[in-house]
Amino acid sequence: MTNNKQVKQHADNGYALGSLVYFSSFDAERAVLGRIMLDAEALERLEGSLQPEHFYVEPNAQIFHVIQELAARGQPVDAFTIKDHLEQRDELASIGGEAYLADLVTSAPSSINVKYYADLVRERSAMRDLLSVCSGVFRDAYEETDRDVNEHLDMAESNILAIAEKFNRSRPFFAKMSDLMLQSYKELEDRFASKEVVTGITTGFEELDEMTSGLQRGELIIIAGQPGMGRSSLLMNLAANAALRAKGDDSGVVASFSLDNSSQEIAMRMLAREARVDMQSLKTGRFTPDDWRALAAASGSLAESKIHIGDNTAISVMEIRSKCRRLKRENRGLDLILIDDLQLMIAQEGSAEDEQEISRIMKSLKKLAKELNVPVIVLSRFNYDLDRPTPLDCRRVMSKIKEHSAVERNADVLMFVCSDNEGEEQAKAEVVIAKQRNGPVGRVTLNFARKYLRFDSQQ
Repeated sequence: MTNNKQVKQHADNGYALGSLVYFSSFDAERAVLGRIMLDAEALERLEGSLQPEHFYVEPNAQIFHVIQELAARGQPVDAFTIKDHLEQRDELASIGGEAYLADLVTSAPSSINVKYYADLVRERSAMRDLLSVCSGVFRDAYEETDRDVNEHLDMAESNILAIAEKFNRSRPFFAKMSDLMLQSYKELEDRFASKEVVTGITTGFEELDEMTSGLQRGELIIIAGQPGMGRSSLLMNLAANAALRAKGDDSGVVASFSLDNSSQEIAMRMLAREARVDMQSLKTGRFTPDDWRALAAASGSLAESKIHIGDNTAISVMEIRSKCRRLKRENRGLDLILIDDLQLMIAQEGSAEDEQEISRIMKSLKKLAKELNVPVIVLSRFNYDLDRPTPLDCRRVMSKIKEHSAVERNADVLMFVCSDNEGEEQAKAEVVIAKQRNGPVGRVTLNFARKYLRFDSQQ
């Protein structure tokens, strides 16, 4: 029977890594190099998609590096200039000498699709990287037995994501306008045929949907406000509306992360909102028969929803990314990511006033939205120093956030929430869209039942 020591030794002897040769691309590498030496325009057609690190054979990687250097200097790229450059660096012998360069040229196919062979080189490189990572995971599982299983999983996923990033970065830089127009026209036809106002994820508020066309995939949305204005309540309402009003078996998947409240606290707040039962009653347990009926119905609806609440008040963008990728894979889709809040996330990793740290996290969140193709909504605290909390003026508000330029600059949509402190039963709240990269700015007025933590449309 094979024991752990034997299995580990099997891996160390190259069971996994020895298979790297299988994922080499000798002929494709030679074809690419030979073709570039014969046709100077072949390198341009690769559009920077190929790098020396993608080559399995070290001499081929050296030669391609020289090709890049020559091209960058505007010098001719051919067997003679490559040989001369290698001689100057005393590296000609290490790549097999002048004979190897000559062999690359003479054996190069007379006519090939250089991009096809370059893509093959890249793909084989990604497979080798994947094999190496898997071998490392295999080895660590036996050596790092005291490590928590979640740490193993997160490390494995992080390394695999790095491979995906490297592979995607090496794709062609430019998109053809003909392809873009074809895709754009198809989207316009679909929108025209559907007659739907909402092209993204519904907010659940008609007035807000009319201005934004819904929460758009790939966008970073900031909801800002002073403490006590209802930011967290609005975020919770958006989560419930997106999940409970979703159409389709694979839709309505929502990931919520709070650095301020536990998952149980958020669940209780959602229950109060959905049942329209006073939050204070949930704290005291004093319910009427009508309250019980409403709570039973609301708990059933929420239990069947696809809202997932992260139960960790200390989490980084990288961890959010990892967990959301897994959630999207398991549920065959993801519609919305919610984070409460930005300042707490920044404070975890540095000073909340550090503009560079704010900018770094904002860029990471924006990258997350685009990579997963999902709206990412993040709460942020701003102190406006305005005489009255409402009504708000877009220009006045924007003038007050210059010290938070990284937030404003990276946000696709920037909203401010301001609610009337009077009236627990039915107050008014204004949502000011101070910035919308692909739409109008303005404001909408919603009803806010503070004791239920519930926002409703006025229409």
